[in-house]
Amino acid sequence: MKQKVGLMVVLMASALLLAACGGKVAQAQPAAAVSDPALVLSGAADAAWTLADLQALPVSEAEYTNKDGETKAYSGVSFADLFAAAGVGSYEGVSLVASDDYVAELDQATLDACRDCIVAIGDDGSLRSVMPDMSSALQVRDLVEVIVN
Repeated sequence: MKQKVGLMVVLMASALLLAACGGKVAQAQPAAAVSDPALVLSGAADAAWTLADLQALPVSEAEYTNKDGETKAYSGVSFADLFAAAGVGSYEGVSLVASDDYVAELDQATLDACRDCIVAIGDDGSLRSVMPDMSSALQVRDLVEVIVN
């Protein structure tokens, strides 16, 4: 009897937790399963997200100061959350690929040390990497792919 009551409590708590979260947690989908992905992750893992999928992930904030000293705030998804959603384990580095085929490369130690590094989602739905305190070469506009090596 105690086991049944305990099981009922666990099931009810789980149902309440799912309801509080909107019942849905955005998961990375295999790239082939997403017809019009906003962002593709390839290499060590294979995943893709629509803009709605990315917006459903936990939101992180970051600020970047450009070479003219202008600081702008951005919001989006941390690389750590993206990698967790895609199931990325160990890796050596990443290549950030823009829609115009521009590529910026970053090693694992640098990216792992940057908890404020995000894929920012613009008001127009465009994506960009925001890497506070890093070179402007790593601030990739119109980001479409993250290759995990």
